[in-house]
Amino acid sequence: MNFQVELTSEVSDFILALPVKFQAKIQRTINLLCEFGYSLPEPHSKKIKSAHKIYELRIKLGSDICRLFYFHWKGTIYVITSGYIKKTDKLDKREIEKAEKIKLLFED
Repeated sequence: MNFQVELTSEVSDFILALPVKFQAKIQRTINLLCEFGYSLPEPHSKKIKSAHKIYELRIKLGSDICRLFYFHWKGTIYVITSGYIKKTDKLDKREIEKAEKIKLLFED
């Protein structure tokens, strides 16, 4: 089954500001989400326990780690809300809150 992935303008700008190699790895991971949807396993995707129905795409290039937050919207559509370069072992709580706020805009 093929899934559709939509990017918010914020995450599109974030991705375009990254080095080309990172953009390529991100595109590969998004393609995996398109192909596997909800069954995309770790290390590519993981449910965020502290957030309601928010998941993260996990991309690593060398020592750099990128996290893109997404949620299931309608039918076969996933929306990637935001992303950041992870600098510590823990997820940034502010980034999760930002993803949740964007998700609420889609639910209205």
